[in-house]
Amino acid sequence: MTDAKERGARLWGSPGFLRFWMASTVSDFGTYVSTIAIQVIVVVTLHEGAGSVGLVSAVRWLPYLLFGLIAGVLVDRSRRRPLLVITDLARGLLLVVVPVLAWTHHLSLVVLMLFMAAFGLLSLLNDAASQSFLPRLVPANQLTAANARLDQSAALAQTSGPAIGGGLVSLLSAPWAVLFDAVSYVASGLLLLRIPVAEPPSRPVSLRGVPREALEGVRWIYRHATLRPLALSTHGWFLCSAVASTVLPLFVLRTLGISAFGYGVMLSVGGVGALVGSFAATRLGTHFGCGRVVVTCRVTTAASWALMALSHHYWSGWVILGAGQLLLGLSMGAENANEMSYWQAMTPDALQGRMNATRRSINRAMLVVGAPAGGFFGDAIGYRPMLWFASVGFLVVAVALGLSQFRNARVEDAPL
Repeated sequence: MTDAKERGARLWGSPGFLRFWMASTVSDFGTYVSTIAIQVIVVVTLHEGAGSVGLVSAVRWLPYLLFGLIAGVLVDRSRRRPLLVITDLARGLLLVVVPVLAWTHHLSLVVLMLFMAAFGLLSLLNDAASQSFLPRLVPANQLTAANARLDQSAALAQTSGPAIGGGLVSLLSAPWAVLFDAVSYVASGLLLLRIPVAEPPSRPVSLRGVPREALEGVRWIYRHATLRPLALSTHGWFLCSAVASTVLPLFVLRTLGISAFGYGVMLSVGGVGALVGSFAATRLGTHFGCGRVVVTCRVTTAASWALMALSHHYWSGWVILGAGQLLLGLSMGAENANEMSYWQAMTPDALQGRMNATRRSINRAMLVVGAPAGGFFGDAIGYRPMLWFASVGFLVVAVALGLSQFRNARVEDAPL
């Protein structure tokens, strides 16, 4: 039996990781349903354009920009499991608001934006705690395998979630389809509640020392020889992704004339690629090193968006669109476990929350800027040109990362 298989077997034997994986999987399925449902709500239910899709996406990530550094400090001061449970249950309850507002005819773009901002604040805390919680469940030498398992379940959700979401939107309407995600968050919270883990006691709730501790997290990332270029490249990646993801639903639904269900099926093709890529992630990282894997996958991401920009009305164009989604899934599936494991392995436990919240906050700041900009420019000059713009941007950030010290990075280089 290979080392990778042995590590995988040990993971499934851990009740803590098993429940964490189950909670993540359940939540992932719901998230893909609500993602397509929210986009369809803006475009179809509220009859808005790409600019409005970008605004809704931007306010979803605005709390990361405003409160990310503070959230990282609070996560490092707190026990992470209770924080995960509370934020999951709260998000589940909050999602019930959307169909209620639609049923009472009070759903508008402004109201939806306020809802997404509140949802984003809860997600900020949950994301920082979740990625910081995993290193407490598994040792460093199993992190790549653990992240790959999480990516595999996420890929399975991506494979069927969008199609299910498109079907539910067509059957129930977009607002009511969001209830599926609400149930998934409640289920996730209840699973996390039963994880056996020993955590340090929480420190007293206080704002004293927050600026100093937040600055420690910033210095850790941006003074590190390999984490700094990785962080900067990822910020650029998220800016390009915000532009591309904002115009894609409009390009598919309006330019190509594909239905909401067809759009979901196309996204599911990306899920198939992500699943295949995630199964290969551990072996690729072990053989080539996480640095080379991440750089190569980011070049492939640029190629995938170029393919999608080439698609057109006819069936052959839809095949090209599907090929682009498949290639995008492959690259992201192989990349994510290697990148995330490197972050987690290189960062001390006491800085995990601040590391995750700091980098994610700036990543989300890129979404706050890129999503509305991509939407408004897409409305002005066309959705296809913006996809080409994003593709070139992806290539630039990939080449910049490849020229840095990170290209030789390996998870095995992490301090014990």
